[in-house]
Amino acid sequence: MELEGVGPVLFERSLRARHVSITVRQDSSVRVAVPRGISFERAHSVAVRKLKWIAGHQKRLRALRAELPEIPDRDPMPRDEAVDLLRHRLDELARRYGFTYNRVQFRRQKTRWGSCSGRNNISLNIRLVSLPADLMDYVLLHELVHTRIKNHSQAFWRELGRYVDDIGEKRCRLRQYLII
Repeated sequence: MELEGVGPVLFERSLRARHVSITVRQDSSVRVAVPRGISFERAHSVAVRKLKWIAGHQKRLRALRAELPEIPDRDPMPRDEAVDLLRHRLDELARRYGFTYNRVQFRRQKTRWGSCSGRNNISLNIRLVSLPADLMDYVLLHELVHTRIKNHSQAFWRELGRYVDDIGEKRCRLRQYLII
């Protein structure tokens, strides 16, 4: 559906959403998650009321994309080599610091570098291999720490600080890369 001033907007039923949720993605596309019990018409009226907010986010993202480097759309190495590299490095860091995890999977994600489930399953973005080595290690250690601490509390950041120097600087540098 087209919204004036923002372009096409995807309205999508979501079984997990509790409220109408508007997301402006890194490529400036817009998605509206519509929970059960809320009509698409009502979700549309919410989006119309938020047009100024949506347009502002799109404008900021376009400016950001013009300034920041993107990870190339082409992968720097074949997928199986990237998987081997990431698996080897994750295992090496886990062994060195005494972490354990259940499983690891590799995907080409658009919005995350990695995640860790409540069952200690780690998911890694295959495009991590495009990052500088210290940022790749930062993401791997971030997910390994989540096997012990499942949130981003102060305890989490203190624990991560035991394994990573200059967390703030690495977080800032990581934000300089758009996944797309």
